[in-house]
Amino acid sequence: MPSVVAMSGGVDSSVAAALSAERAGPENTLGISLRLYSTDERAMRSGRSCCAPDDLYDARRAASALGIRFYVYDAQERFRSEVIDDFVRSYARGETPNPCVRCNDQVKFDWLLDRARTLGAPELVTGHYARVEQGADGRWRLLRARDATKDQSYFLHGLTQEELAFVRFPLGELTKTQVRDLARARGLPNAEKPESMEVCFVAGAPVSEFLEAHGVPHARGEIVDMAGRVLGEHGGIHHFTPGQRHGLRVSHPLPLYVASLDAENQRVVVGSRDDVARTSFRASGASWVGEPPPEGAPCEVQIRHRGRPLPAEVVAAPDGSVEVLLREAAVGVAPGQSAVFYVGEQVLGGARIA
Repeated sequence: MPSVVAMSGGVDSSVAAALSAERAGPENTLGISLRLYSTDERAMRSGRSCCAPDDLYDARRAASALGIRFYVYDAQERFRSEVIDDFVRSYARGETPNPCVRCNDQVKFDWLLDRARTLGAPELVTGHYARVEQGADGRWRLLRARDATKDQSYFLHGLTQEELAFVRFPLGELTKTQVRDLARARGLPNAEKPESMEVCFVAGAPVSEFLEAHGVPHARGEIVDMAGRVLGEHGGIHHFTPGQRHGLRVSHPLPLYVASLDAENQRVVVGSRDDVARTSFRASGASWVGEPPPEGAPCEVQIRHRGRPLPAEVVAAPDGSVEVLLREAAVGVAPGQSAVFYVGEQVLGGARIA
């Protein structure tokens, strides 16, 4: 049966399909695209969305150039319920969600892995920048990509041992420059296509505008300091995230940062950098690539996709909650974001910051 390749219409997944077709043969390679969201014209003109109809057209053109079969699955309803609705609800609660993590867990891999197995495929190939290796003990390890500037292992921490045994990431050893060169050499029609943005369904518009169009109120509230003194007003907590410094529009002798968001009272709490720095936090819904790290074992935690890995210790509980102890204070620990745990290049797992 053919290998299944997830094709988004971008250059990365197209090159992954090309490498798969060269290895297994075009007749043994099948491309699948997921239609996730019907992006508006402004986003399409921006060229920074991975959900526009043009992306499906680009994926089809790449598949045609490679001589492989190609199919499209309409996942818009699932994407809306699992990703967009969660995104809106989370912001309304004062959280800062990461929809790409949820999309990978609840939409892309969940459906694609099931479909590939149903078809009897030997593997699922994607264009993610990450690596998978099998250790001497037989356990699978999820590793950072060689190209640190493109590494996407943060988004993949929910993959299990069974899933890692089935997925292939052929771009994990390559740089973006090398991928572009491979696309040009193979005459792929999307070789020069620009990068897509992370929050694809709000491409071309401010996040706050998207949220208000989907029911998050433009509600006036107070900006207060750590002691509760009113310093100013705002137009909705969804305009802010913990650690934010700019855009507060508050006059103060010292730089102020967002410390927390009080959704119930529509309050934005601010303080100095020392006030808002955290040395510990809790996370919930943990998933582990292998076994949870033993209590007190050193690791690093990444609290945003492009964040710097922070030295930490992790205490994992049986209920899926995690206590994270930071060895240096950090600003910007935002509820709703994913905390992903590493030892060097190896992903241990991750959880949602509570």
